Amino acid sequence: MKKITILLAAIAVVSCKERNESSAQYGEPQEIETKAYSELQKANWLVGEWRNWNKEGNLTEIWSSKNDSTLSGATHFTVEIDTMFSEKIEITQVKDSLFYNTKVSNQNDGKMVSFKATSITEDELVFENPKHDFPQKITYRKITSDSLVAEISGMKNGKESKESFPMKKK
Repeated sequence: MKKITILLAAIAVVSCKERNESSAQYGEPQEIETKAYSELQKANWLVGEWRNWNKEGNLTEIWSSKNDSTLSGATHFTVEIDTMFSEKIEITQVKDSLFYNTKVSNQNDGKMVSFKATSITEDELVFENPKHDFPQKITYRKITSDSLVAEISGMKNGKESKESFPMKKK
């Protein structure tokens, strides 16, 4: 008789535990952990269409939010109706780091090249890849809410080189 009582008590404890776990899973609200992408949020000022139109040609860079961890971009440089340069870009947050991943048409065997953020502020993003031929550094600097300067720099043919691209928001 003692064995039956002990067995029934054990079953009651187990079934109460299962019921409590079950109600916690299904009956009571659960705290949901959301991932904050704070480093990527500092780059949100890039979202939009940016242009630099001059006598040499038209540079257009368009950024949008792909999802909560990635900005997606595209750059085109045209002269009249001919596209001279195009590139697909993503800025992605992985853990606590930002990466600028770019795929330039007719370069790098069609593979993405990645640059890691070395400086992230509310007004400036700096990405570097010292192993890349050129550029090794890509910088975006917000001047005002509707103007920025993009800059590529590094060693080119054994000499320090820098190109700046001021742009206005459309």
